[in-house]
Amino acid sequence: MGKASRRKKDTQGRTPKVAPAPYVARPFEGLPGEPDWVAAYEILPAATATLTLKADAVPEGSPETVTLASVLPMAWPALRRQTGEVLIASQSGSSSGDPSRDLAQALLTALAAEPGAPIQQLPRSTAETPRLQELIEADAPFEITVHEGFDFWVDGQEVTGEAAASLERANESVVPTVAIAGTPSTYWCRIGDRTYIRHVLADDEDTATAALARLQAKGEANLDEERRLLGAFRAGGLLVPVWEVAPDSDPSEHESAVADFAARYATAVASTDELTAEERRARSGLLSRQVTLR
Repeated sequence: MGKASRRKKDTQGRTPKVAPAPYVARPFEGLPGEPDWVAAYEILPAATATLTLKADAVPEGSPETVTLASVLPMAWPALRRQTGEVLIASQSGSSSGDPSRDLAQALLTALAAEPGAPIQQLPRSTAETPRLQELIEADAPFEITVHEGFDFWVDGQEVTGEAAASLERANESVVPTVAIAGTPSTYWCRIGDRTYIRHVLADDEDTATAALARLQAKGEANLDEERRLLGAFRAGGLLVPVWEVAPDSDPSEHESAVADFAARYATAVASTDELTAEERRARSGLLSRQVTLR
């Protein structure tokens, strides 16, 4: 019996109101691969990952795994294919202050749906809605696959007519994005005639900002003289530095420079010294240029 059906009524026969889902500043904390969760939620246009479910936390008869997709057709939040396979969309939008609960709501709704049914609308998440952390195995790897387009929507099926045209239009809208090998949660992307590298840092915002300020004060925040740090944005409670690189550069050209930055950053994070006056000025400069996604 679910929580809703067990909820006691007050003396006048009314069902007590359920508290809304509380705001969570770092919604994917505790999930495997938190920085890539943030990337899937915020910056990856076409990507998928396999999620392993806790057998004792989902309805009996649920599949062992489901697919996380950045976007699904028609902006559906979830889909249960005729085969029973379940997909949930990381970028379908949040109805509460906790994207983890909203995605868990999409997952549970899809698991309860009949095969072949797209989920077009979700119940609003509340404080009683489970979080993803309660539904997904914590020790299972979270491995993002970045795609050139949305062909994974049709899963190898042949499509024709308007469906094929719609898929082609969707593919044409994708921002070219490639994972940088060797450094986790780092992505090359080309937007118009400019090219960038985005690196989702694994530490909380304050720690990451202080470490980046240490590097900035020493002139070590750039990848090199040509690949300079533009700034950083906040997403999902984490910090994402952004560098602009040569427009025609290949992702593989940046692997060594990004790895070197990651090593410098690790050293800066490990420092327990108070920020110097110059480092505090650098931090203020970084903060003044930061933006928050969502």
